[in-house]
Amino acid sequence: MNSANKDENKDNFLVKAKNKAVKIMDQNDDGKFDFKDVSEVAGNVGSAVKKKAESVKKSADIRSRKKEEKTLQPFFEEDIDGASFSLSKLIRVCEIDKKRLESEVCKGSIGHYSNQNDLTYVNIYHNNIDKFGISLFPDATYEFYYVDPTDRDRYIALEEYFSFLKVARINELQKIAQDLGAKHFRVTYKEQNVSLVNKKIKENMKVGAANKAKASTDLSRSFSSNDFSTVEIAAEMECDGHEPIEPRLKYLQKDSSIQNLISMRMQDSLKHHKFMINMSNSSGIKESDAVKIDAVLKKIKVNESISITNEVKKESRRFLEYEIDF
Repeated sequence: MNSANKDENKDNFLVKAKNKAVKIMDQNDDGKFDFKDVSEVAGNVGSAVKKKAESVKKSADIRSRKKEEKTLQPFFEEDIDGASFSLSKLIRVCEIDKKRLESEVCKGSIGHYSNQNDLTYVNIYHNNIDKFGISLFPDATYEFYYVDPTDRDRYIALEEYFSFLKVARINELQKIAQDLGAKHFRVTYKEQNVSLVNKKIKENMKVGAANKAKASTDLSRSFSSNDFSTVEIAAEMECDGHEPIEPRLKYLQKDSSIQNLISMRMQDSLKHHKFMINMSNSSGIKESDAVKIDAVLKKIKVNESISITNEVKKESRRFLEYEIDF
């Protein structure tokens, strides 16, 4: 191939390449590449960059929202109708705080969860209490409540919890006596001396594991009048007596002494009976849970004179002596 042909082929190649480039760059299909096409290209590039930026921002917003939801833990009215929702034993009734009030993720929420020391509890905002179908005793003016051990829909103010249960069990003993047709009954509230409790703990530690329960029962039956720092008659009544009706138990339904009393009376084989009921057996709050509750109260700086742990320990020293005649 001569030099002229080589130059001609080179020129044809360059023309074709130019035409292809123009066609690619020709954004408005006018057959040429000019300023308008440059604007079109710039516009398309800018649009792509904008869409990418919007996508990145949207992803960042989603991550930020999820993080905020995880931190603030709000819940809504539709959540409480779900099968997975249940109220915690400990609840707090409060106003929504400033942080959640100003948060978009908490808009329309009726409460939020709190977690501390392996204890999760529900915070309910005051104006939404009626949505939960629960009753608060004695009213809704307290901050913390604990569930009634016999009624999942009733919550008792933590400050009133142990005094409420004391009265409830005394009332139940009175109703038991009436149902069983007693002619006389007496309920005496007694609280052990701390020194006696410590002594019995040491004695129990010397007893083998198999005999601990029996030792505890024997000790509780061998109290003397000097063993108690408090003794007061909580209820007493003379009645006409009648044929027994089997009582419906509530707070004392798991107490073996009460079950035995009812069984013997229903068989008409009982004239007089007297025994002690340890109040800690039906208090509803374990000491391990009480420690966690106190940690919550301390963090929120609720009434520092309240110690649920101390109250649970006191419950183990509290007894109701029940004497009944037929």
